[in-house]
Amino acid sequence: MKYFFLVIFTGIQLFASLDDITSFEADFTQSITDEKNKTLVYNGKITALKPQNAKWSYTKPVKKDVYINDFEVTIVEPEIEQVIVRTLESNFDFFKMISNAKKISENKYLTHYKDSKFTIIKNGSLIESISYLDEFENKIQINFKNQKQNQHVNKSIFTPSFPLEFDIIRD
Repeated sequence: MKYFFLVIFTGIQLFASLDDITSFEADFTQSITDEKNKTLVYNGKITALKPQNAKWSYTKPVKKDVYINDFEVTIVEPEIEQVIVRTLESNFDFFKMISNAKKISENKYLTHYKDSKFTIIKNGSLIESISYLDEFENKIQINFKNQKQNQHVNKSIFTPSFPLEFDIIRD
């Protein structure tokens, strides 16, 4: 299960009136189900700030932090003392993708990016979940709870932090 699922994280902060949201915080549960119906479940917290800043702090089953700034993803994995730095596609615009979402039923929206179809479920003004098939045909489901939006977020939390002795891998 490669890192494709990280690409969508830059825009998860888009809730309610998509143009009015500037920040988003929530607890999340992310399920990744492969073609053999084996499911991995991750838990943690997301903090995101428009336009493309996000920090996903995974707490279970392993601790790791995923920082997204502009066009770069930094994954800090303390258990293996490793940092992976990847460049995102410069033309990826999640905000535009979400704003193109079409309502298909009461609280259900559908949008596309490249070869993936994203289903967004809203509850009132908040996005409750996002699901899609990634490029490897894994089923991804991200559920949110304890959502907060449009609150002040200190931008410094999006700066990757890790001990200098960690191995750094650049992709």
